[in-house]
Amino acid sequence: MKLLAIGDVVSDGGCRALSRLLPKIKRQYNIDVCIANGENSAKGNGILPSSAEILFSSGVDMITTGNHVFRRREASDFLDENEFCLRPYNMHPSCPGKGTGIIDMGRYRIGVINLMGSAFFNANYANPFDSLDKAIEEIKDCKIKIVDFHAEATGEKRALGFYADGRVSAFFGTHTHVRTADAQILPQGTGYITDLGMCGSEDSVLGIETDCIIRALKTGMPTLFQAKEDKILLNGCIFEIDEATGKTVSVEAIDKRE
Repeated sequence: MKLLAIGDVVSDGGCRALSRLLPKIKRQYNIDVCIANGENSAKGNGILPSSAEILFSSGVDMITTGNHVFRRREASDFLDENEFCLRPYNMHPSCPGKGTGIIDMGRYRIGVINLMGSAFFNANYANPFDSLDKAIEEIKDCKIKIVDFHAEATGEKRALGFYADGRVSAFFGTHTHVRTADAQILPQGTGYITDLGMCGSEDSVLGIETDCIIRALKTGMPTLFQAKEDKILLNGCIFEIDEATGKTVSVEAIDKRE
């Protein structure tokens, strides 16, 4: 089976481009399942039921998120109600939603784990290594297991990737909005990439208008960030996975312009 993983979808422009590009990508590469990180899919940031619906209607099967997931209060009820939109597993157990989900394809089931990194985040997330062990146990009946690790530090992502090697089918990082050049198959058969990148403007600073970012960094003054909504580049990675073994047999990073 072929899994397409898409990096952080940024604001209205990212949603618009995804709706136009994803159906074509799925046909071109014979994609079976699509997972996208939607934590910034609402205009500004966060996720709304309306932005999630755009992702689902475009062909996304499971939405993962990250540290911005609860920026919009509407997200809480939506996460409780929709099993195909996840929040990080290692957030506090009292948080709305779930950190694992299952996509039932009939012939096989795909277990998805959403995790947050701990390095450089000022939040009380549980240890991602211990959390991964627990999450894998929750979806142990799924031959194919996928991890979205929403984290800042490259070292933490690679370390957890190797810790997961042989126990999950594919492991990809999100959060930095910059696609890394290390798509590979780890020694025990786990497909890996440190960061998928984003579905956002390539003429931007991580999807945000350049002028406001420069002004904020130059002056240190509070600045309202505005997403750049044109010249969208979709970053993704295709993992071809053996349904019988749950191992990745090929990995290909892709870029598509709107």
